[in-house]
Amino acid sequence: MKSFAPLLLAAFHVAGARPILEKRSSVQGFDISSYQGTVDFSQAYNSGARFVIIKATEGTSLIDSGFSSHYEGATAAHFIRGGYHFAHPDYSSGSSQANFFLQHGGGWSDDGITLPGMLDIEYNPNGATCYGLSTSSMVSWIQDFVSTYHSSTGRYPMIYSTDDWWSTCTGNSQAFSAYSPLVLARYGSSPGTIPGGWPFQTIWQNADSYTYGGDSDIFNGDEAQLVKLATG
Repeated sequence: MKSFAPLLLAAFHVAGARPILEKRSSVQGFDISSYQGTVDFSQAYNSGARFVIIKATEGTSLIDSGFSSHYEGATAAHFIRGGYHFAHPDYSSGSSQANFFLQHGGGWSDDGITLPGMLDIEYNPNGATCYGLSTSSMVSWIQDFVSTYHSSTGRYPMIYSTDDWWSTCTGNSQAFSAYSPLVLARYGSSPGTIPGGWPFQTIWQNADSYTYGGDSDIFNGDEAQLVKLATG
């Protein structure tokens, strides 16, 4: 996922239920921010993509300048879509950032086309890899975000990260594997090691480019299961 700071499931988890590991088909999708420029939503949909994750916010001050147009474009093209928040645990509390996200496009509605919001927690773009937090403090920060989001929407947010960052900065915490769907970033031919006690990834970000804009994402299931992730 993209941060602007330097410039200024097999299946899925629903509520608190532990997922069941099964072999699944897959669905193409992509994620996008204003940093990545033009998106051809119509062509992407015609090519078989069915979901889009759109950057909404970062920290507690940045609202992505492309969010509204991307969200409207994705909706008009009949995508299942949702927002994501780029975390800065060194800026403010998890609850503060969750509330900022919720106020600026990160909410969820039971309309069958809105994904639960996604917390993008990964390498610090302009400082210490783990934002100066210990592993226990990082887990507490994430829990603060997750709990605030769940209290407001009734849904647990998806969590985006990499195996390396999660292992390094949370101590490979398993605290979220029972209820927050994992969006795993790994550019290659397979998702690789699954961190944090998750038995599988719900979405795999498999490349940092996609033909019609943004980064390529693969949902670990069929279209009916993708709809289920949206509906809860």
